[in-house]
Order: sequence, then C-alpha cells, then structure tokens
Amino acid sequence: MVSKEFRQQIEGYGLTTAHILYRIPDHPGVLQTFIWQEYDLAPRFPVLTGFLEFWKRELDGPLHSVRVAHSRLIKPAEFRAVNGVLTLH
Repeated sequence: MVSKEFRQQIEGYGLTTAHILYRIPDHPGVLQTFIWQEYDLAPRFPVLTGFLEFWKRELDGPLHSVRVAHSRLIKPAEFRAVNGVLTLH
C-alpha cells in the first residue's frame, strides 16, 4: 500500500514549512514562534490557509507574521514510468 504522503507528492504537493510569529495574549509585546509543516499545493497553499483560518478563529494569540518555504520533493524529472521487467537470477 502506498502512503498518503507519497500519493500527495505524485499529485503535485510539496513540503511546506511555515514560520509563524504570534503575540502572547497576556503580553502583547512578546512574540512567540511556531513552526508548522505539512504537504501543500503552491502557490495557493489551501492546507496552510485552512490552518491559519483555524488559528484566527480558535486561538487567542494574534498572528504577527507568517514566512513560508515550499519544496516539491519529487520533481517531474525524477519520476518517470518504466516499461518493462528486469529479472535477476
């Protein structure tokens, strides 16, 4: 069975890392860091957008900034179909 993550990579998903800075509710002058990582589709980032909407709706710490890095781990040149069977004795 193929893993969910591998299937996502074949469909074009890449590893997305978000460096989130947010303000601590009791001390608004203090910034805290949160690192989020998941497979997502660039450039719209629907999974990250959903997570940030959840954050704004459910969590008390207001967002200060979000820095995003994205990389496709399987690129088209690295994945190709092979036609044939190789048998080793």
